[in-house]
Amino acid sequence: MSGLKGRLVTLIGGSGFFGTHVAQALLERGARLRVAARNPKEAFSLRPLANLGQIQFARCDITNEASLNAVIDGADAVVNLVGAFSGNLDAIMGRGAGHVARIAAEKGCTAMVHVSAIGADESSDIPYQKYKGVGEREVLEAFPGATILRPSILFGSDDNFLNMFGGLISALPVLPVFAPDAKLQPLFVDDAAEAVVAALEDPAKHGGKTYEIAGPEVVTMLEINERIAAAQNRNRHFIALPDMVGSAMAAVSGFLPGAPINSDQYAMLAQGNVASGDIPGLSRLGVQPRPMSLFLDRWMVRYRKHGRFTDDRTA
Repeated sequence: MSGLKGRLVTLIGGSGFFGTHVAQALLERGARLRVAARNPKEAFSLRPLANLGQIQFARCDITNEASLNAVIDGADAVVNLVGAFSGNLDAIMGRGAGHVARIAAEKGCTAMVHVSAIGADESSDIPYQKYKGVGEREVLEAFPGATILRPSILFGSDDNFLNMFGGLISALPVLPVFAPDAKLQPLFVDDAAEAVVAALEDPAKHGGKTYEIAGPEVVTMLEINERIAAAQNRNRHFIALPDMVGSAMAAVSGFLPGAPINSDQYAMLAQGNVASGDIPGLSRLGVQPRPMSLFLDRWMVRYRKHGRFTDDRTA
């Protein structure tokens, strides 16, 4: 029986891609959930997965301490999933994360998981990485028993990563590839969710520690695009963009609504996104990560020319 059964867990930012998968993992363990987000309606799809009274939804703004007090009140544990690439990043991911941790400690929560990111570093020139680093420090100062998880890029059937590339590859015969040689270590979102659960179930073992959680294989951006095309049974021509060209395009397109990448995202992508190996990983949390190849053929069926009826390779 899970140690989370019947315990109330507040998910700050729980309506997003990762948050809904964490919610599903916790519901399976019998935990009670309070999904707190700026727009909690985005998580209403979780309702059929919960038993009567097992889940509730609350409006919350991480920059508003009164709303944080309300959604953390009475909780046994807190998971902070909030992240952003725009806006006041210090208020959202730096000081905001610290406020979550302080209130969780004041309310008597026995466990906290703070979701950071691989590459988090207060000294970074990239605002996202800098304020993820600030957030880690703020969290541990306020709640020394918190667990810090630094995930790599997450993928899943409902993500905005593989599906974005899947849609482009299905529509265009020739595609540019930003940072084609950048190395990534994509992690299946459900494996990342299991890491959150493991940390919450045993705070005595995992509290106060930082983990880099990443997938089982390292691949380049170009290889990811090629794998997606192969899974769609499509012949595609990929143009590997030189760094100067890619960064310039990201700088220009980043100002456009719905742009696939901005300057900060490009800078992080060019750095690569792999575990350093200097910090404990998923194995210490008892999680065996699954490779992207296990899922890709099945997930790309809907992007094939004739869907599930596709047989021959199509141009």
